[in-house]
Amino acid sequence: MSRKPHIVILATGGTIAGSAAAETGGAYTSGKIGVDDLLSVIPEIRNLADISGEQIASIGSQDMDESIWLPMVKRCNELLARDDIDGLVITHGTDTMEETAFFLHLTVRSSKPVVVTGAMRPANAHSADGPMNLFEAVATAMAPESHGRGVMVVTNDTVFGARDVTKSCTTAIHTFQAPNFGPLGHIHAQHVEFQRKPQRKHTTESEFHVDNLNELPKVGIAFAHAGGDSAIAVNAFIDHNYDGIIHAGFGNGNFNHKVGDALQRAARQGVTVIRASRALSGAVTEAGEVDDESYGFVASGLLNPQKARILLQLILTMTRDRQHIRAFFKAY
Repeated sequence: MSRKPHIVILATGGTIAGSAAAETGGAYTSGKIGVDDLLSVIPEIRNLADISGEQIASIGSQDMDESIWLPMVKRCNELLARDDIDGLVITHGTDTMEETAFFLHLTVRSSKPVVVTGAMRPANAHSADGPMNLFEAVATAMAPESHGRGVMVVTNDTVFGARDVTKSCTTAIHTFQAPNFGPLGHIHAQHVEFQRKPQRKHTTESEFHVDNLNELPKVGIAFAHAGGDSAIAVNAFIDHNYDGIIHAGFGNGNFNHKVGDALQRAARQGVTVIRASRALSGAVTEAGEVDDESYGFVASGLLNPQKARILLQLILTMTRDRQHIRAFFKAY
C-alpha cells in the first residue's frame, strides 16, 4: 500500500489566520490563529495527505520583509531536501503574497511543489474563503503534475504562477489575477487541471543562492504621477546609499524631465536603475521613448515594480554589470 503524500504547511499569519470582532464585520486582526487551529476546521484535509505544520511568523503581510523571507527560504530548502516530504504549502497574507511567492520562485532549490495561499476574509467570518483555499493548496501541492512548475499561488479555485500573479482588487475574493498570461490551471473537485507551464527560469534553474545571506541589497521604488516630482524619492534613495532604484513610470516606463535627470544622476553614481510601469499589464520595452543604452537604464519587461525590485535585489548579490543585469531580466 502506497503512503499518502506528506505536505508541510508553513504558516506566516495574514487574513487567513485573522480574527474579526464580528462575523459579518470588516474589522479584523491578522495572524491571530495558529496553524493547528487553521487545520482543525477542515478535517477532510487529512484524507488528502499526511499534514504537519510549522509557524514561521504571525503577522499581517504588510509587515513581511527580507528578515522573514531569508529564514523562510532556508527552511523551505531544508524541508524539500528530505525524501519523506513531497511538497510545501505556505499560508500568507494577501497584501504581499505575490512578492513572497516570487522571491521563493527564484530561491527555492527543488522541483517539488511549493504553493502559497491566503484569504480575503478572516477565519471566523461567514463564508470565509481560507479553508477551501488551504484545502485546494494542499491538493495542488500533492499533485504529481505540480512538479517542476515553480512556486504557485492558489486561491479561488485557481492556480497562478508566482511570476505572473498580482493582487488586483482591495477586497474581492477573486482579487488574484495574471493579467498578461492568465492562470496556470484550475481546481475542480480536488483535481488540478493545468493548461500551461511557466515560461521563464525558476527554482532549480535559478542561479540565485541565498542560504548564506542575512540581508539583501537595498532597492527602492519611486512612483510616477501627473504633476509629481518623483525625483525627490530618487534623490533620497541615492543619498541613503541604495543599491538600486525601480521607477514605476507612466505607460511604457516613461518619466517626466525632473525625474529623468535624477535617474541619470543615480546611474552615473553606480546605482542600478530599472524602468518599470505603474500599468497593470504589458511589457516595458527597451529603447521606446527612452534611450536605455545611453542613459544606462534597464527595462523591467513584464515584471511589475514590486517584482522587479525582488529580482534586482537578488541580481545585485551576484553582479552590478548593466549588461548582465539586462540579461537576467530577460531570462527571469
